[in-house]
Amino acid sequence: MDDLTLWTNPRCSKSRAAEALLAERGITPNTVRYLDTPPSRAELERVLGLLGTDDARVLVRTGEPEYAELGLATADRDRLLDALAAHPRLIERPVAMRGDRAVVARPPERVLELLDEPAAG
Repeated sequence: MDDLTLWTNPRCSKSRAAEALLAERGITPNTVRYLDTPPSRAELERVLGLLGTDDARVLVRTGEPEYAELGLATADRDRLLDALAAHPRLIERPVAMRGDRAVVARPPERVLELLDEPAAG
């Protein structure tokens, strides 16, 4: 399935589980190791649109040290997006995208939602 992209971190059990669920179905997604190739702010904006939200917090890992160090608990959307682009460890994982839809695959089974119907776009 060439049209499914997965932002992943191979050290993350949820990322590995999402990849395994896809592999069980014979699907090899386009994997992006987002720590090695961080998304731009524009790409983060695009993914929020695919997620169907304007709330940048859906992409934020609040348990990462940078979250507290940068004082993001009260940050507005713009500051959060800037922080995600500059500090990709703050990005929740895995994120799966297909056509005009995306999911934050937590739990990993959420990745299967993108297989339910043909991708649009």
